[in-house]
Amino acid sequence: MSSAELYRRLGAKRLTARSVIASTLLGSTPPELPTRSLVGTAQLLGIAPGTARVAMSRMVTAGELEATGDGYRLVGPTLLARQDRQTRSRTGTTQPWDGDWQMFVVTGDARPQSERVEFRATMSGLRYGELREGVWARPDNLTRTVDPCDLGPVGAFIARPDRPVDLADSLWDLRGWAGRAGLLLAEIEGLLPPLESGDPASLAEGFVVSAAVLRHFQADPLLPPELLPDDWPGPELRARYDAYDAAFRTTLVAWQHANR
Repeated sequence: MSSAELYRRLGAKRLTARSVIASTLLGSTPPELPTRSLVGTAQLLGIAPGTARVAMSRMVTAGELEATGDGYRLVGPTLLARQDRQTRSRTGTTQPWDGDWQMFVVTGDARPQSERVEFRATMSGLRYGELREGVWARPDNLTRTVDPCDLGPVGAFIARPDRPVDLADSLWDLRGWAGRAGLLLAEIEGLLPPLESGDPASLAEGFVVSAAVLRHFQADPLLPPELLPDDWPGPELRARYDAYDAAFRTTLVAWQHANR
């Protein structure tokens, strides 16, 4: 299958040199790799070595990478914070829910459009749903709480909606998330056998699918089971991705060693 066809089927944007380098390091512990490994991985995605090296140089200038003896490591708050969010999204860890919801209401003077857009992105990233302009809520079941002081002028409240299942369904596109999860599960099942056999020909597609799955995890609202459909595919997708990622990483490392 061509990479263009895979991108089209997944509805995903083509990975840039920067995104490939960042994703490769984000998936490594610690987030540090030799230059040859980063360049080689970029080549798998059809990115020329020169383009990859230019991207790495620009990421150093931007404070996203730091040169090591023979490669680069992630530095700076933006990508390291992304790695933390990615790890937490992948595990999907929550805590028992007692029925409470957290609610934040924007107070103070009207904000400029740019600030409203930034605030909306922040709240969505924190997995809150927007009830209406400036009012955000979610079940209080996440292991990390949000400090209202970090959100600017907002009021914080605890609420107990009368119809929490209907509210959750209105705040998040649960059917849409589940449908895309099913598509990604099918992609994982198709690629897992060749990856487990160590077939390097599956690595390019595997990288694209892996990036798509990790993005999808970050869109998971991580709701309590009581508010989810009975056939919610989140746990299955995470379990299958763990097996998939292990096979992908093993095959990728073997390929990188063979192409030093």
